[in-house]
Amino acid sequence: MSYTEVPGARVLIRMWADPATVEPVALRQLQNVTTLPWVQGLAVMPDVHFGKGATVGSVIAMRGAVCPAAVGVDIGCGMSAVRTSLRAEDLPGDLSRLRRKIEDAIPVGFAMHDDPVDPVRLHGLPTAGWDDFWGRFQGVAEAVKFRQGRALKQMGTLGSGNHFVELCVDMSGSVWLMLHSGSRNIGKELAEYHIGQAQKLSHNQNLVDRDLAVFIADTPQMAAYRHDLFWAQEYARHNREIMMALFKDVIRKELKKAKPTFEPEISCHHNYVAEERYEGVDLLVTRKGAIRAGGGEYGIIPGSMGTGSYIVRGLGNEDSFNSASHGAGRRMSRNAAKKRFSAEDLAHQTRGVECRKDSGVVDEIPAAYKPIEQVMEQQRDLVEVVAHLKQVICVKG
Repeated sequence: MSYTEVPGARVLIRMWADPATVEPVALRQLQNVTTLPWVQGLAVMPDVHFGKGATVGSVIAMRGAVCPAAVGVDIGCGMSAVRTSLRAEDLPGDLSRLRRKIEDAIPVGFAMHDDPVDPVRLHGLPTAGWDDFWGRFQGVAEAVKFRQGRALKQMGTLGSGNHFVELCVDMSGSVWLMLHSGSRNIGKELAEYHIGQAQKLSHNQNLVDRDLAVFIADTPQMAAYRHDLFWAQEYARHNREIMMALFKDVIRKELKKAKPTFEPEISCHHNYVAEERYEGVDLLVTRKGAIRAGGGEYGIIPGSMGTGSYIVRGLGNEDSFNSASHGAGRRMSRNAAKKRFSAEDLAHQTRGVECRKDSGVVDEIPAAYKPIEQVMEQQRDLVEVVAHLKQVICVKG
């Protein structure tokens, strides 16, 4: 489908979803965003749903301003995927041991490594700029600096919520490695600090929603946020790189007879800010639950833990600010899912997937998400499908 224009806003809202299916509270959030005088345009993805300050599944293009709550607290959250030389027939019939080995290698939930992971010891992991990256931590907000020890030990860990590590098989029988995570607690600490700072500024005192507080270009507050934002985005990328290297090591050891090799990684943020230019205007583009889908650029759009995912190639549609959805998108809250579904429902909906099937992850049940096939259909003018993946192992945070 092509986009629908949403009427009644100060600037053009282009929506790749049926407005009739979007929650009224999410529609109100979209309208609220356009009240900010710095907003140049707003693109809404088919997985749109209510979020904090701004909807998840929105792309906000602003002139000389950025809203830290719209970026979100998991700065740089995103996806990585790698196609391997393995075939489905190379996998063991019982995948439980392989799942346990993945969980042993990559801490999940609030867990972290006992000691920081040394990237030099990981097979094939690029380490150029590593010292410079950590050196720039000295420039982050003073209120967060004491977290460096924890940040070091959380590098290469999954986290909780909807984060996951998966072993997948595509429709041709090729095996893929895939994972979803972000900047861990350090990104959350930085985000919450700067959201608080923005809300104190005088120009943010009469907003329709205090979570729309912005930093403005050429101010000390914006300079400080940009430094911490881009550092956290880099942390998230390194975090995924280290987890993928740990994942590959597990596959090499457990499936050594098959001598697995790995293609170059596909990696994309879906909660982040980028400096981009459209129609001759330099903009700060915030993708909150959206990936960049420039012409020929590869991306990853996951479904839920039982429905599979897509590797895509961007079509470079500037109407969407070169963007596409970041996943299926929730159709009910976590609390609603827990009330409605049981562990038995989860086991039924994840049949054939080696994964947790207990009450602790019922909020991630596939039925809590929009149908991924519908989401893909609604953005045919944004991306083309390269591969359709189905998970056979899913490790949840």
